[in-house]
Amino acid sequence: MTINQTMKMHKTAEYIMYVIMVIFAIFFLAPLYVMVVNSLKPLSEIRGGNMLALPVKASFDSWHKAWSQAQIGVQATGLKPYFFNSVKIVVPAVVMSTLMGSLGGLVLSKYTFKGGKLIFALVLFGCFIPFQTVLIPTARVLGFLNLAGTTSGLVLVHTVYGLGFTTLFFKSTYDTFPMEIVESAQVDGATFFDVFANIIIPNSSPVIVVSIIWQTTNIWNDFLFGVSFGDATSQPMTVALNNLVSSSTGVKEYNVHFAGAMMAALPTLMIYIISGRYFVRGLMSGSVKG
Repeated sequence: MTINQTMKMHKTAEYIMYVIMVIFAIFFLAPLYVMVVNSLKPLSEIRGGNMLALPVKASFDSWHKAWSQAQIGVQATGLKPYFFNSVKIVVPAVVMSTLMGSLGGLVLSKYTFKGGKLIFALVLFGCFIPFQTVLIPTARVLGFLNLAGTTSGLVLVHTVYGLGFTTLFFKSTYDTFPMEIVESAQVDGATFFDVFANIIIPNSSPVIVVSIIWQTTNIWNDFLFGVSFGDATSQPMTVALNNLVSSSTGVKEYNVHFAGAMMAALPTLMIYIISGRYFVRGLMSGSVKG
């Protein structure tokens, strides 16, 4: 086989890969296109059929109604208060689970103590426990702490449940960090928290981004914990969206439903668009030792 034939085969394979990627991109982006297009249509256009067609006259009225006027609970508050409930849950839960995971990952990676391997095995096991199996024990704990039906209770649940993943992320990264640097700092009189704050954290940016993206996405998109442990005043965005779409009374305003779905999806979508490359880079940071 000549060089020209080899180059032609490589180009053909490259074109085929491009075609396959374009097909998959269309397949995955089609639902997003349908949601965006129909959220800008009046209800009469949607009922007329052809949900793939562009709106004749685009309008953000359905977005405004979904945000501040849609009937979610007893009051027609729209999704606005539930959006901010999600923010109140996500921000502290992500910060605490990331901070605690980084501390736990450092201890399990760089310090040897009796039972360390067992603790790590239990942490790893905790990552694979299904949500459904912990509902009743979690409800009892929240009731005992008087946190049932509050955003604080949901923050606690998501912090604890995410701790296994964040610890795993940080331990995998810290396993590649030279122990000599830590030992040198300790010889110079640095305490554990000195090492953590001045050496470890400044070199942990990629895995911190991974932890933030992972936790933010999981917590923002959570439905089961929100519907199980939240009440009418503390439920997150996903539960409110489900209540909006599943309502069996009144007219089914599909344009409002599409607008609400887009509002629920936009935060995590923007996170991946802005920092998706850092997510991949952070995952790879702990994959090679040396």
